[in-house]
Amino acid sequence: MGTVTIGVSIAVPEPHGSLLQELRAGFGDPAAHGIPTHVTLLPPTEVAAAAVPAVENHLVSVAAAGRPFPMRLSGTGTFRPLSPVVFVQVVEGGSACSWLQERVRATSGPLARELQFPYHPHVTVAHGIADEAMDRAYEELADYEAEWPCTGFALYEQGADGVWRKLREFAFGGSTVPPQAAARDTLPAR
Repeated sequence: MGTVTIGVSIAVPEPHGSLLQELRAGFGDPAAHGIPTHVTLLPPTEVAAAAVPAVENHLVSVAAAGRPFPMRLSGTGTFRPLSPVVFVQVVEGGSACSWLQERVRATSGPLARELQFPYHPHVTVAHGIADEAMDRAYEELADYEAEWPCTGFALYEQGADGVWRKLREFAFGGSTVPPQAAARDTLPAR
């Protein structure tokens, strides 16, 4: 059956997701339209295709233990010079993301793996492009704000064409979303 490349992430909902994806494309990132806007819980990971049902069962149990939480993005950050990435910062919900990614990668589960870098929840808006474009992304999104109630995560598979496609969503076991301000996007005036 071979192998597949999967990832687990929290999708950035509309209208935020499309807006950030279009901005990423506008900064010249060629991968923008192949990667749905997200906060990573498991980076690209190669698994046996036959293991996907076990992965899904594992993710069902992780989601069942999770509870909805407020997610808020604000401002930009970068991993440069260590890694050529500019991102929008997760300023609320980061500890919940950390908790989730630890459980997704649990040593007793089918997705146990070490990370190349310490986990830092974020939303990539530019990756591996010219420094001038990275600087522009960093500056133009410095005042960006978005928030929403996070109620679950999803499993994605990368196709042979490089495009990431959602395989399945996993809703958290809790039914109550914490009090949350209305979802909104804020971009700086141009």
